[in-house]
Amino acid sequence: MAKGVFAESGADLRLDGIKKRFPGFTAIEQLDIVIPAGSFFALLGPSGCGKTTTLRLVAGLEEPTEGRILIGGEDVTRTKPFQRPVNTVFQSYALFPHMTVLENVAFGLRRRRIGDPIAKAHEALRLVELDHLASRRPASLSGGQQQRVALARAVVNRPALLLLDEPLGALDLKLRRQMQLELKSIQTEVGLTFVHVTHDQEEAMTMADTVAVMNKGRIEQMGSPEILYELPSTV
Repeated sequence: MAKGVFAESGADLRLDGIKKRFPGFTAIEQLDIVIPAGSFFALLGPSGCGKTTTLRLVAGLEEPTEGRILIGGEDVTRTKPFQRPVNTVFQSYALFPHMTVLENVAFGLRRRRIGDPIAKAHEALRLVELDHLASRRPASLSGGQQQRVALARAVVNRPALLLLDEPLGALDLKLRRQMQLELKSIQTEVGLTFVHVTHDQEEAMTMADTVAVMNKGRIEQMGSPEILYELPSTV
């Protein structure tokens, strides 16, 4: 796979004293995390533990009740979502059905009036090994192929930070295992910072450099997959 326009590295993410309260409950009790630039970080935990809320805070879709969010050393706590160097890949791929694969990937570049959108879109599709399907419509693709198109669309803008919200949840087991390896390979190649949210322990352990186990709005344990496997602090 050619690196080309994807040689730019990611930025570090710092969550400093983050708390998030909603009427009637607290989603995040206390969060202090530093994620190094260019790393693959996984937030692992059950539904309702606060992991998706954390992702929404980083993306700018929610504001913290307390604390600061810094990306590449810059405080973005009150910055609008479209002004943050962040893209998100969701479980629902949200591809435009009336556009070709190529047009889907180039869409964000054109909206931002970035030069050579078609060339950059082709390069992103080559990265995920789908350039040969550039003229197809999303409906003609498999679930795994649609997920790769969504990933190409997310990385083509070269965000400092890529957020993945249970992106493999809709895939069958065999395809999910394959995509785990592909995601890690792509992250290593593009050098961006990936923050991946999942409830699947094997998924987190397979892909991430660092895994944070989250429960009831707090981080219970954080470390490399090897450390968490050998010395789990919770059963």
